[in-house]
Amino acid sequence: MNKDYYQVLGITKSATDVEIKKAYRKLALQHHPDRNKGDKASEEKFKEVTKAYEVLSDPQKRQAYDQFGHAAFEQGAGQGPFGAGGPFGGTQTGQYGPFTYTYTTSGNGGGFDFGGFSDPFEIFEQFFGGASPFGRAQRRPVYSLQIDFMEAVKGVTKRISVEGKNQTVKIPPGVDNGSRVRFGDYDVLIEVRPHSKFRREGYDVVTEEEISFAQAALGTEINVETVEGEVKLRIPGGTQPNTVIRLSQKGISHVRGTGKGDHYVQIKVTVPKNLSSRQKELLREFDNSKKRSWF
Repeated sequence: MNKDYYQVLGITKSATDVEIKKAYRKLALQHHPDRNKGDKASEEKFKEVTKAYEVLSDPQKRQAYDQFGHAAFEQGAGQGPFGAGGPFGGTQTGQYGPFTYTYTTSGNGGGFDFGGFSDPFEIFEQFFGGASPFGRAQRRPVYSLQIDFMEAVKGVTKRISVEGKNQTVKIPPGVDNGSRVRFGDYDVLIEVRPHSKFRREGYDVVTEEEISFAQAALGTEINVETVEGEVKLRIPGGTQPNTVIRLSQKGISHVRGTGKGDHYVQIKVTVPKNLSSRQKELLREFDNSKKRSWF
């Protein structure tokens, strides 16, 4: 069963054109295939929100949808108020990097407005430096290059072989998985190998640090590894499990312009499994004294 287009974009039937466009941009960026490689659910969601936006962003199509629902766009002669073939002129498919895309054009051959972009893949071009597979110009050759996490953070120069010729490619600091670097007559698609400790969220970095129950209760100071090196972090007394502490400007440099992300430390409190008799006795005394303090 086809899903309601308004529900797909998370908007109401009274939503304005601006609200529709805003909702589409947000969801398209979130589920873009280049940000969710190999995730079939995100790829299907991307197609779903694009299809919903195509209808709701066009006043004529939106009016027909509100009146007839999905039946307005059924394919085949005599079906729906738009007649044979529905309101869409045709479907273009192809291969873009690691995934297959499908792009439906309007009946007049002019396409439609994708939230201010000429097509959905220009979202990636504007925000992440990628290139659209739907551009009128001939597509540039694309070559994949795997680099380590820290190479992506710091930038790196790599020697690659293209068509039998050795080339030197400079990767700028801050690139992420799926970023593109334009080099000569071709593009280099970056694949970043994950790090054993650092987890990247945009330009922010997230790590976990373990402390003991006593350290969490009394407070302590620990050394935290960041992408910029080791820093000291003060843990205040009474810190609860899963508390997140922010280290400002200790994240990843923006690939375009100035600024850096932050480093977030999630505190994990370890509970000892094997206690001595004395340690158990002290904990019981502590627990009993805490109970008495309520009266």
